[in-house]
Amino acid sequence: MNPELESHFDEFDKAPVIRRKLLPWWIKTFCWIFMIMGLCAIASLVINLFIPNVNLSLYGFSSNTAFSGIGAFIIAIMIFKGFAAYSLWFEKPNAISIGKIDAICGVVICIVSMFALPFVNNGHFMFRLEILLLVPYYMRLNKIEYEWDNLEIL
Repeated sequence: MNPELESHFDEFDKAPVIRRKLLPWWIKTFCWIFMIMGLCAIASLVINLFIPNVNLSLYGFSSNTAFSGIGAFIIAIMIFKGFAAYSLWFEKPNAISIGKIDAICGVVICIVSMFALPFVNNGHFMFRLEILLLVPYYMRLNKIEYEWDNLEIL
């Protein structure tokens, strides 16, 4: 082909490689749920300025106000989970690492809430079902990490 007639727009005709295709449907669904949850966490801070009680609960921890130690802890977790979901959905290069940290933190927090909270609150042992999704989430991210890191995004 004559170099003078070669189009410089040929690269736009290539189908883009999309990392999001590596994610299963259930992770894509939870990405949206956690992005919305992260926005709700930020909104709860603002709402709690005007309304005295904002009920927060995550991984077995709960609080009636965003401006307490437990409340700030829950808000921070929700925002981090939202950030991890955002990173995965928008195909950020470090999304898999952030997601794996999110999964590990979630498992650790669930274990603490299962074994430590019953002693503090004089309650009973309660198995956290979140672990049943956090472990496969971590395993799937671990499985797709190499391909995610080695895809070329146009």
